[in-house]
Amino acid sequence: MGADQRADGPGLPPDPLPQDPDALEQIVDARRRNLAATVDELVYRAHPKQIARRAAEDLRQRAVALVTDEQGELRYERIGAATTAVVLVVVVVIVRRRASRA
Repeated sequence: MGADQRADGPGLPPDPLPQDPDALEQIVDARRRNLAATVDELVYRAHPKQIARRAAEDLRQRAVALVTDEQGELRYERIGAATTAVVLVVVVVIVRRRASRA
């Protein structure tokens, strides 16, 4: 892109820059605001608390999707299977601890 041209969007041919200094200043100011907003959004998204919040929300949504169907109704067979698995793991841990003490 030449010094006297600007791109108006992806895939669009560049338009020549206006010769009016006030119009150029408006273009520069608009781009500066857009860049500042983009940088602010990137800083917000990269903040560790926001990353943790998004990860926790994603995990919650996945857990809910695992035990509900498309209409939002509980899938009791999956809840029962998950409960059985947790109980089995707890029993195995208790048995192993008792066996290692003996």
